[in-house]
Amino acid sequence: TMNRKKRTGRILLLACILALGSGTWGCAQGTGRQAVFPGQGTAVQEKQSPEKPAMESRPIAFTDRRRRLIREYARIHYGREMETIVPQAVVVHWTASDSRDGVYRYFYNEENPHLRNGTLNVASHFLVDRDGTIWQLTPETALNRHAIGLNWCAIGIENVGGVDGREDLTRAQLEANVKLIRYLRGKYPTIQWVLGHYQQDQARHTALWKENVPGYYHGKTDPGPRFMAGLKEQLAGEGVKFF
Repeated sequence: TMNRKKRTGRILLLACILALGSGTWGCAQGTGRQAVFPGQGTAVQEKQSPEKPAMESRPIAFTDRRRRLIREYARIHYGREMETIVPQAVVVHWTASDSRDGVYRYFYNEENPHLRNGTLNVASHFLVDRDGTIWQLTPETALNRHAIGLNWCAIGIENVGGVDGREDLTRAQLEANVKLIRYLRGKYPTIQWVLGHYQQDQARHTALWKENVPGYYHGKTDPGPRFMAGLKEQLAGEGVKFF
């Protein structure tokens, strides 16, 4: 009996050594869970992408009609038909309106017959309210009309505010933009740049800019230097390129 107990003990000890070597605590805890060591996390933990921030899905109209208009817009401005983008930049805007619902209604329609060089209606991918609430309006990789010269490669974030050019975007909006940009960069490693809409002049001298229509350009002021400085400060050291 004593010999049998010794053999059993040796077998259990060997099982424990093997289990520890494979990174489990099954011999000690009976759980088979992965071993976690101080400061290490789980034994197979790797760098994780930033968590998706809380947001509400509020899709604008997105039917075959919008897809046709997107292709038409791309053909006019880029010389080829495309419906989706490989994101390389995030363009930050303000709405010049204090009504989230009003902006949503304006973006909702697929076509705006009053626009030149294609009648695809304007829209951004995300809309951030004054309290930091994020609405997602379209798929992240949809080609949306929100920034001349950059639509082929840029995700757009609209922030409610900026009426009469006032730099009045809120701290809650800044924090929401930071979280959203971190999430997007984690999901799409191709995103290197973050710029304000008013920085399109500088973007024109980079590979981000593509525009086939001569003279097609509008000066912008959104979302203001102060908000962009806040984003640059919050995202410092994360490899984001700013102007």
